[in-house]
Amino acid sequence: MDKRPFYRRPDNAVKRLFDVTVSALGILLLSPMLIAFALLIRGEDGGPVFYIHPRVGKDGIEFPFFKFRTMGVGSDREGYEIRAGDERITRIGAFLRRWSLDELPQLFNVLRGEMSLIGPRPTLSYQVAEYSHRQRGRLAVRPGLTGLAQVRGRNSLTWPQRIELDLEYIENYSLALDLKILTKTFEAVVKPDGIYGHGWEPKA
Repeated sequence: MDKRPFYRRPDNAVKRLFDVTVSALGILLLSPMLIAFALLIRGEDGGPVFYIHPRVGKDGIEFPFFKFRTMGVGSDREGYEIRAGDERITRIGAFLRRWSLDELPQLFNVLRGEMSLIGPRPTLSYQVAEYSHRQRGRLAVRPGLTGLAQVRGRNSLTWPQRIELDLEYIENYSLALDLKILTKTFEAVVKPDGIYGHGWEPKA
């Protein structure tokens, strides 16, 4: 088995090709649903459809992170920690969160090359500032729409636990592992476990 970090391996090009192909097809096939969600979000309170916020990606470079807006306009000013039953969540937002559909706009991030389908979830600059030298290894790869931590507990895991799983993924990367995580992601989506819990990532 090739033990080189995957960002230095030949199959990294295959991973990128897979990302582009799947994200483009996903956007095309899901476009009617994406448009419907956009109309529902806009129609509920007249606010913006997307929540766009900077995240730290590969090599520590920030990029605009796309999500469907699931909270009232300006609700993020009250804090990022979200709990079940949070009154800031809109009606359509609650539905989108339940099925992780608020994450679908990140297919555009994947297509643009800022993210990958599989990898560590992108984080905020203040979180990165607290990384240890070892934890900064997360920044060696493109962040993912889903990852090993997402199929092993999601937000029910503590932040250090999630980072360790991200590093485990990077150290043991293979295309087979990507396909396994992608398959398990569909299983995780149908379960509400881990939607709320520990963690810093805002779900606005």
